[in-house]
Amino acid sequence: MNHSRATLGGGCFWCLEAIFSELKGVLRVTPGYCGGHVQNPTYQQVCNSDTGHAEEVQIEFDSESLSYKELLEVFFSTHDPTTLNRQGADVGSQYRSVIFYHDQEQKKTAELVMENVAGLWKNDIVTELVPLDVFYPAEQYHKNYYNLNPNQGYCQMVIAPKIVKFRDKFKDKLRMS
Repeated sequence: MNHSRATLGGGCFWCLEAIFSELKGVLRVTPGYCGGHVQNPTYQQVCNSDTGHAEEVQIEFDSESLSYKELLEVFFSTHDPTTLNRQGADVGSQYRSVIFYHDQEQKKTAELVMENVAGLWKNDIVTELVPLDVFYPAEQYHKNYYNLNPNQGYCQMVIAPKIVKFRDKFKDKLRMS
C-alpha cells in the first residue's frame, strides 16, 4: 500500500467528505480549513469569510489502487469549478474551488486534468491551484457529518442528490461495487 494525500476544496466539506469516503482506495477523509491567514481557525471564523480559508477535505488514499488523477476526475465531476466563491446556494470565499497541491507532480497532474475537463463546462474553470501550506482539521462535529446527520435538511436537499449522481457516474470505483 502506498499512502498519498490530496487536499481539495469544492464547496461544503460535508459534501466532499461524503463523496470521497465512498471511493475504493480512500483510507480517510478529513474535513478542515486551508489557504487562509488565521492559525487554527474555527468554523464560525471561516464562515465569516474573513480568514481567507476554504472548506477543504484532506484525502488519504492508496495510490496503488486509486490515482491522484482519478481523485481529480471525481472532484471535477462532483462540483461546479466555474463559479467563483460559490457552490449552489453556498456563497463566500470559503466555498471556492481550489486544489492545494502537495508537490510538483500533483501540480502537473492537476494542470493536465484541468486542461482535459475545461471543454466540459460552458464557462471557464476558476479553480485555484496553489501549494499546500497548512491544513487545519475541522472541529469533531464536522467529521462524518453526512452519515451522522442524514435527516438534516442540508444533507437531504444538497448532499444526498450529489451522492446519487456520483454513485451513478462512478459505480465501478465505489467501495461497495
